[in-house]
Amino acid sequence: MTASTGKRILIIVENLPVPFDRRVWSEATTLVKAGYQVSVICPKGKGATAPYEVIDGVHIYRHSLPLDAEGFLGYVLEYSTALFWEFLLSLKVARQRGFDAIHACNPPDTIFLIGGFYKVFGKKFLFDHHDINPELYEAKFGKRGIGWKFMVWLERLSFRTANVSIATNESYRDIAIRRGGMLPEKVHIVRSGPNLDRVREVAPDPKWRNGRRFVVGYVGVIGKQEGLDLLLDSVDHLVNAKGRQDIQFVICGGGPELDAIKADTIARGLGEYVTYTGRCPDEILFSALSTADVCVNPDRPTAMNDKSTMNKIMEYMALGKPIVQYDLREGRFSAQGASLYATCTEPTDFGDKIAELLDDSERRATMGALGRERVRKELAWSHEGPKLLAAYDALFGTPSRSQIQKPSSGSDPAMCSGQG
Repeated sequence: MTASTGKRILIIVENLPVPFDRRVWSEATTLVKAGYQVSVICPKGKGATAPYEVIDGVHIYRHSLPLDAEGFLGYVLEYSTALFWEFLLSLKVARQRGFDAIHACNPPDTIFLIGGFYKVFGKKFLFDHHDINPELYEAKFGKRGIGWKFMVWLERLSFRTANVSIATNESYRDIAIRRGGMLPEKVHIVRSGPNLDRVREVAPDPKWRNGRRFVVGYVGVIGKQEGLDLLLDSVDHLVNAKGRQDIQFVICGGGPELDAIKADTIARGLGEYVTYTGRCPDEILFSALSTADVCVNPDRPTAMNDKSTMNKIMEYMALGKPIVQYDLREGRFSAQGASLYATCTEPTDFGDKIAELLDDSERRATMGALGRERVRKELAWSHEGPKLLAAYDALFGTPSRSQIQKPSSGSDPAMCSGQG
């Protein structure tokens, strides 16, 4: 328990519905266990359509959103709609339950407008920096320009409004200080470690093999920056160029590019080698990943992906799975010896490294054990929860319980050249 128990927190998140946003859910339940009263405003989504419900002591208020945004105007519509509903629901929460602080989870970097409004009435504002939106904009649209500058401006205003900010890694902490103007002592690192009460290996299910010897697994959003097209290039290389007909690929997740990726799979003649689950519940997700012999992260090398800690990597490691990914800064820091690192961006090398692991069972076992142990001893949410509570102690003025984060030797220089 912290010195700030009994305080009321309003978490606002637009990216995913709760409880499916795993980082936000870990944060919310950790705060509840520490004695805080927690409300969450989030969008509705598949499996999370109730406008209001209470789960594990967390009061959840949900709103509708337009369909997945496409193009700049689409994002403007989505984020404007979200901001409208978030403000209305914040008034409802203020009337029904009250709150002492707003915990804003980006993207987008517009929730500071709500936080700034309530700061006038003495509320605190904590900015939880999940994504670096200028880099995300560049990854989505392939350019900087006025839109990129606007993203930088919104990001800076978010940091300027915040009493305290949370960074997911050292790269994000540096951005908060250097680009956002935050004082170093006000930036706390809370990594997105997997909750080992949730992420657990289950018995393998042979149905995922589709009659083949090996399974390669992927979980995550299917968008342009996630590199599923690059993964298909690697599958094409293995199946059509190398003649590997003993590998089944299982892709778990949904997103704006899912239909296009499915169509590309069929066009390449790879339909029987790739299984798509769409967004799926944990029981299906962990069944597929537990069956996998190797897991992959084909994230396209961009400034965004280079600096971001990916939840999928942590979950693969928690399940004891060896990994293949492109050689990106934070991906290497997270996985270390649990992964092989392909040259950016060469799908043939990526595919060859998959084959290299599949053909060496002893190496797979060694790498998987390294990853599982690293998560258990260093990266699991059980190690990050206390850091979240320390950030809240600082937010509410109890610095004796806070831990001012100092840079570690974690982040190596960028591994891929020529990145945005």
